[in-house]
Amino acid sequence: MLKRGEFAKYEALGNDYAIVDPARLGFTLTRARIRALCDRHTGIGSDGILALRRSRRADFGVRVWNPDGSEAEKSGNGLRMFARFLRDFGYTRKREITIETKGGIARAELLLRGREISRVRVAMGRASFRSRDIPMTGPVREVVGEYLGIGPRGVRFTAVSVGNPHCVVFVPELRESELLEYGPQIERHPSFPRRTNVQFASVASRRTIEALIWERGVGATRASGSSACAVAAAAFRDGLVDRRVTVRMPGGSLAIEVDDEMELHMTGPATPVYAGRLL
Repeated sequence: MLKRGEFAKYEALGNDYAIVDPARLGFTLTRARIRALCDRHTGIGSDGILALRRSRRADFGVRVWNPDGSEAEKSGNGLRMFARFLRDFGYTRKREITIETKGGIARAELLLRGREISRVRVAMGRASFRSRDIPMTGPVREVVGEYLGIGPRGVRFTAVSVGNPHCVVFVPELRESELLEYGPQIERHPSFPRRTNVQFASVASRRTIEALIWERGVGATRASGSSACAVAAAAFRDGLVDRRVTVRMPGGSLAIEVDDEMELHMTGPATPVYAGRLL
């Protein structure tokens, strides 16, 4: 287990988090402190903070903090990292772990190759396209193929919640310049009262989707587990892909499974980087 002042650093497809136990830190995780810890020049440097918490509904709980100090409901990559951390640092000996997040309870399964953890499979819950679940302004509806007026042309998008909000824009060809231009505008568009994650996605085949990601509170990011789930759910909803699909992102690929009830399973790596002590 972590000792007083210690933290662990993990990464998943180039998305990195510092993991802490607030009870052992010796200070409170304020927004200012989180921003300072995540700073890549003067702090640990990370895409966010995963903070262990106790849970009465699951084996463990976790709070997910973005580098700007805001709190996210859920992180797919973060859940894989957190599940592996719990086993690596002796918080549990289980291979199947339930984890409570603000976006619901997830079930993580540690997949072994011999005695080593090779990948982590997470039951991410059910995708919803209902405006109240995302949430979005306007009448109660399924938000599929709607128009959002930004830039000279606007975009067609599908909004989906996988425990946190996402806006998926399908395009014939991915362009990083479009993500960088439209991502921050969509994230903070008035239609999304809690802001949103943004994905530009291109369907390469029935089994493969390529995606670029603008993460709420983070910016352009190399990979995101919940974003990969949202992209797969939106594509499956539109009949563009099969139940099992690989989502390719700049940081790497995730295997996503979608069933008829829109229940999602995500499988991918999570890797320890280092552990240290905060002075």
